[in-house]
Amino acid sequence: MKIVIDESKCVAAGQCVSAAMDVFDQREEDGIVVVLNENPPAELADAVREAAAVCPALAIRIEG
Repeated sequence: MKIVIDESKCVAAGQCVSAAMDVFDQREEDGIVVVLNENPPAELADAVREAAAVCPALAIRIEG
């Protein structure tokens, strides 16, 4: 699993952080998503999928 972010779509809602705080964070200055681990371990896969699903801007894509 690889996480790809489209920062231009991100609206800084923070839903991804709520769903998977071990994988996502937000920049202090503007709230745009930051990926802490582009290739998270398998045990976080469900949380990452949930984060992508709840993103209101569809800024998170999962590959693999």
